[in-house]
Amino acid sequence: MTWFESFVLGLVQGLTEFLPISSSAHLRLTAAFAGWHDPGAAFTAITQIGTEAAVIIYFRKDIGRIISTWARSLFQRELRHEHDAQMGWLVIVGSIPIGVLGITLKDAVEGPFRDLRLIATTLIVMGVVLGIADRLAARDETGGRHRAAKQRKTLTDLSVKDGLLYGACQAMALVPGVSRSGATISGGLLMGYTRESAARYSFLLAIPAVLASGVFELKDAGEGHVAWGPTLFATVIAFIVGYAVIAWFMKFISHKSFMPFVIYRILLGIALFALVAAGVLAPHAGETAG
Repeated sequence: MTWFESFVLGLVQGLTEFLPISSSAHLRLTAAFAGWHDPGAAFTAITQIGTEAAVIIYFRKDIGRIISTWARSLFQRELRHEHDAQMGWLVIVGSIPIGVLGITLKDAVEGPFRDLRLIATTLIVMGVVLGIADRLAARDETGGRHRAAKQRKTLTDLSVKDGLLYGACQAMALVPGVSRSGATISGGLLMGYTRESAARYSFLLAIPAVLASGVFELKDAGEGHVAWGPTLFATVIAFIVGYAVIAWFMKFISHKSFMPFVIYRILLGIALFALVAAGVLAPHAGETAG
């Protein structure tokens, strides 16, 4: 991997990690369209450490408060009913599904799941799911001619069951094209949470899983065509760009619909199917490129 490739891929990672359009799919597609070697699951996992560092800094006050209250609640029983203490446990509980499936499906994630036809399918299917979830949220918020607006849930309403369901949605993102934020935000909206609450918990929930995955994959950095230098450079680029994107995204969802992302996902999936069918791209393009 050249330094230019690492710059472009780091930029793509930072731009797409927090948007519900799948960063892993865009890294895979960028390499395929450019004729580069597929950067692989290890490169993706490590560069995600950069974007998660952006989450930690952006939500540093929330994270610091949650960790502090949760840790103290282990010894102070009166704190166990505090929302921040419960959030600590809910993030842990919600991380279980992706931890179990990530280890179980590791070979599939690094191989068959990177087929461009599967990515096209997940882009379209999850785009439709996100569209339905967004539409239901909008209906609750605005009401209608024959119905009143409905109050949606916030993170103070988060239960262990909902935390596990969020975690199951996050685990779906092991398949490129699903999108970690897209799956968890869709799940949150379908469970009746507000857009802002769904996105906030999605980002907090991703921290343990992404950091653990990145650290686990560090052993594979520097092997094959992906060297340590370019990988770290891409991670730094992803951090810088990712911080700017998350700040913009949290403001965007407070008053805008997810429909632009829904349309983008569906059009990209259709275009990808067409390119593969026309022979412009092979389903495994880039996997054997030098």
